[in-house]
Amino acid sequence: MTPRPLSVLIIGATGSIGRYAVAEALRQGHSVRALVRDQARAARALPDGVGLVVGDLTRPETLGPAMEGIEAIVFTHGSTTSERDVRDNDYAGVANVLKTLDGRPVRIALMTAIGTTRPGVPYTQWKLRSERLVRGSGNPYTIVRPGWFDYNQPDQRNIVMLQGDKRQSGSPKDGVIARDQIARVLIDSLHIEAAEHKTLELIAEDGPEQEDLTSLFASLTPDARESLDGAEDTVNLPVDHEPETFRGDLATIAAGNVTPER
Repeated sequence: MTPRPLSVLIIGATGSIGRYAVAEALRQGHSVRALVRDQARAARALPDGVGLVVGDLTRPETLGPAMEGIEAIVFTHGSTTSERDVRDNDYAGVANVLKTLDGRPVRIALMTAIGTTRPGVPYTQWKLRSERLVRGSGNPYTIVRPGWFDYNQPDQRNIVMLQGDKRQSGSPKDGVIARDQIARVLIDSLHIEAAEHKTLELIAEDGPEQEDLTSLFASLTPDARESLDGAEDTVNLPVDHEPETFRGDLATIAAGNVTPER
């Protein structure tokens, strides 16, 4: 079935996953907009047909125009393993976008990383907090935690979706996946009903890529509506012990929640 075209905003569109997400969204017939800091650079990097809107994730006052009329948002941005960079870019970008929406419902696909729930790792905790904000926003969403990018062999294209974030070696032993497949899963999730309110780890194993991912999404356990964490995750970060920055962001975003507060 051909998906209904959506107006999709890609965050991180010029990055290594974002470019694939843009291409896949266009291939599926969506109207694609990209939030960019440098319009000239983005115009060289992205294909024709992509609407370019200048803004900066770290400056919320610049984000409004990019989100006008948007039906879906795909977050593909990511920084280093520095706690400060992840906090000030990865996490803050999600927080600022959700606060700018101010409760307006959109379909969200968020990319974080496999091993996000590893205990005692400061930078992954900020990725986890960005996931919690998405769950607390009341929007329909899919959270994708990909394995190691492009470590897969050419015949390693069979898409596998896991839950519980149990692979935490911090190496390719946790699982591998091609960048274009990550993009495909993110974009497919926007129109597959079975993908809603699901959190998953994404890897590839030996074999061909599936034509339809509906059954894979359908096999996953949905996140509990009253929880800020993934359905099968083990997380020990009580909200009342979390940093004030996170608690304030969560309160602001939940205040505009279109569903009952968690």
